[in-house]
Amino acid sequence: MKILVTGAAGFVGSHVCQRLLAQPGRAEVLGIDNLNDYYSVALKQARLGRLEGREGFRFVRGDFADSPSLHALVAGFKPDYIIHLGAQAGVRYSLTHPEAYVQSNLVGFANILEAARRHPPKHLVFASSSSVYGAGVPAPFREDAVSEPLSFYAATKRANEHMAYSYAHTHGLRCTGLRFFTVYGPWGRPDMTPVLFARAILAGETIKLWNHGKYRRDFTYIDDIVDGILRLTLSPPPAPPPGAPPASAGAALDARPSALGAPRPPYDVFNIGHHRPVEMLQFVQMLESLLGRKAVVELHPPQPTEMPETCADLTRIQAAVGYAPKTALEDGLRQLVEWVREYYGPSGAG
Repeated sequence: MKILVTGAAGFVGSHVCQRLLAQPGRAEVLGIDNLNDYYSVALKQARLGRLEGREGFRFVRGDFADSPSLHALVAGFKPDYIIHLGAQAGVRYSLTHPEAYVQSNLVGFANILEAARRHPPKHLVFASSSSVYGAGVPAPFREDAVSEPLSFYAATKRANEHMAYSYAHTHGLRCTGLRFFTVYGPWGRPDMTPVLFARAILAGETIKLWNHGKYRRDFTYIDDIVDGILRLTLSPPPAPPPGAPPASAGAALDARPSALGAPRPPYDVFNIGHHRPVEMLQFVQMLESLLGRKAVVELHPPQPTEMPETCADLTRIQAAVGYAPKTALEDGLRQLVEWVREYYGPSGAG
């Protein structure tokens, strides 16, 4: 089994590679990452250090927005599965650096789709985001209820879903989008709230809480996220409807009818979350308890790019692959805090 993982030096990507290499049976994993400096390159290299030398793993430093290089890589490797986790991340960064999101999330994703069209895998799975739900969507968020995106980052992720649908419809490419809900855990991104806040508390630095700390977030532990990714990636395609022509490896048919009555293309999208949102003030209090230190907190008004609450409706993913998150927030944060102290040191500044 050959799997191409983009963003292999990233938080989720490196954990996916770890789990694939630990699966029963030999998996051949090819990781690609451009190791950009959006956040610490040293952290990305440390994640890769946990993978290098593992049997079945190979890493290529490259940019999937570079079309010729990506096409040559996919043509040579011929993956059975593509797990596309590489992207320009960050909601607030997209306010000031939209060009980075165009290049990575739009141009890069178009290159991934086209490479997959030329060399069809059994399944192309890609990272979307809970931020696509936008404003005015009632929680818990259902996959069929989205609104206008509040940030340019969210707009690019929603565009990815439309792009993938078009390739599924036009070329029969089996594509599945995954809407992640605030992933946290060891080796997490330093720009995201869990690591950012833990380090700030250790260092005695000020934490800014928007909407006066009343935002609610659906934090999902990394092991549960990886479980959902692999369950969906390796799941068999839906059975074709009666009388449908045989489907090729790259053109499985979805038995559910479309609005026009014709078979749907082999495209789907799923939430992967925890379904238990917590208020940010309570989240900080949990970190204080685990770290044994009080936080220095500043309360601020709401931000225009932020949603008041995120909460994943897990009905569809549970029905499809039996996904059920197992890690309570208290347990996951304990693992995170242990790693933060080990990696960054007792002051959180390492």
